[in-house]
Amino acid sequence: MRKRLFEIIEASKDKDIVSTLYDLLMMCSIIFSIIPLAFKDTNTFFYYSDLVTTVIFIADYLFRLITADFKLGKKGLSAFLRYPFTAWAIIDLISILPAVTFLNDGFKLFRLFRIFKTLKVFKTFKVFRVFKAFRYSKNFTIIVNVIRNSKDALLAVCTLALAYIFISALVIFNVEADSFETFFDAIYWATVSLTTVGYGDIYPVSTAGRIITMLSSLFGIAIVALPAGIITAGYMEALEQSKSSDTTEPK
Repeated sequence: MRKRLFEIIEASKDKDIVSTLYDLLMMCSIIFSIIPLAFKDTNTFFYYSDLVTTVIFIADYLFRLITADFKLGKKGLSAFLRYPFTAWAIIDLISILPAVTFLNDGFKLFRLFRIFKTLKVFKTFKVFRVFKAFRYSKNFTIIVNVIRNSKDALLAVCTLALAYIFISALVIFNVEADSFETFFDAIYWATVSLTTVGYGDIYPVSTAGRIITMLSSLFGIAIVALPAGIITAGYMEALEQSKSSDTTEPK
């Protein structure tokens, strides 16, 4: 019974109509739960839709908790103790936390939650419900696998970008001492130059500083293009492998 429940709530390679309907229910629940975030005012419909979707999220969390041994591939109590600390379980839990706003204010244990409610923290937690949708996206799963497989190359690019930012900040901070009051301002300028955004709030005024800015922008274009090329190549390769596995799979 628990194995069948696990097959329903987890993405299955086989075409399971019940699993497909469950994924559709969860996607609709996620969409309905984040719609109120686009409005400053609330109403009765938003209140009850949030209540219903929260109950669905709690049930989904409990379903995944009682089938944690199948998910983690481990037997015994350790799987159930480890699952709440996994990334997806933490996202699920954070997205459920706004449910405490429905609890009775008379309970002393829940008065602490009322403080967070006043600070609008719980409303911010609802944004994490968007990440729940990634679990049901095949394309997102492919991207995660691509990043995992290309982590060495991406780590090298990130290291190069950080070194570029630090070195550029050191150079511009000493060349344009009057334009940059703190080294953090230079780091901010270097980061903006790396991404070629150029907000214009901090900029060099001397000829040497402008030359450094031009060179920095040119190098920034090259560095920003590297991770995009790595991820794109890995994504295309993953799509080809996915198509090949689909065509070779026995019918």
